[in-house]
Amino acid sequence: MYVVTGGAGFIGSNIVKALNDRSIEDVVVVDDIKNDAAASNFSDCKIQDLIPIKELQSFLKSYEKTGRKIDAIFHKGACSDTTETDREYIFSINYEYSVELLNFCLRKKIPLIYASSAAVYGGGDKFYEDAEYEEPLNLYAETKHQFDNHVRSLIHDTESQIVGLRYFNVYGPREQHKGYMASVAYRFRNQVFETGKAKLFESNEDYDNGNQRRDFIYVGDAVKVNLWFLDHPEISGIFNVGTGKCQTFNDVANAVIAYYGKGEIEYIPFDKKLIGRYQSFTQADVSKLRNAGYTDPFYSVEQGVHEYMQWLDSR
Repeated sequence: MYVVTGGAGFIGSNIVKALNDRSIEDVVVVDDIKNDAAASNFSDCKIQDLIPIKELQSFLKSYEKTGRKIDAIFHKGACSDTTETDREYIFSINYEYSVELLNFCLRKKIPLIYASSAAVYGGGDKFYEDAEYEEPLNLYAETKHQFDNHVRSLIHDTESQIVGLRYFNVYGPREQHKGYMASVAYRFRNQVFETGKAKLFESNEDYDNGNQRRDFIYVGDAVKVNLWFLDHPEISGIFNVGTGKCQTFNDVANAVIAYYGKGEIEYIPFDKKLIGRYQSFTQADVSKLRNAGYTDPFYSVEQGVHEYMQWLDSR
């Protein structure tokens, strides 16, 4: 049996579907369904049960008494709002909850593959899985950083698999419930359909209009990394999950416009509220992931956006 927290969310629901594609249907989703879009994320998936977040601990205790084994837990549930300012709330959800889940996995020797974030690197220009390069700019990033550090403090003293995946800018199917937190690929598509214009930020810092650069990774590639670690339980650690190449926001918008054969780019003033809290450049160093043995290629923005738009049009 597999547990996926945040299983109605973006990456979580894609993992559930990928497990189903392996003929695994004994999956428990842990999530609070807040809208129809989130519910539709796993409407085509087969699961054993749907557990509200607050009931996870009691479910694990009752399941433990049955003597059955949990094969792995994919911990993808979190408050991912980078503008959240309620420190007590976001730490209870992202840090304390994660520590409780980790403790259970350590006691029962259950592999834990959890979501970290490239947000821990802040405004730096080097993205290695090392504390020297980590400088969170917001509370969301701070919670991810704190949990990563907690994992580091004990990872070498346990035989249980613990894998932290630092996702860069993930985009793709099953993110439509995220609203303003959805990827720019999804938002650009909606803008092109609604107004004919994809809206990008004007210049900021040393970046020209729309030339802020991120490591955009297609969700299908991110899921493949998760399943690769599932297949290699002997490997633990914290790993970047990106393509290893950065592309501009202009590239994403142009890929959407090229796919539909319509639309244009409109540049808007940079949001002053994001000054000092915005990553204008990210590019994963994936050498640690590659050295661990992961060899699959990653989609470019053009490849990923094309497949994503096809998926959206098929819904």
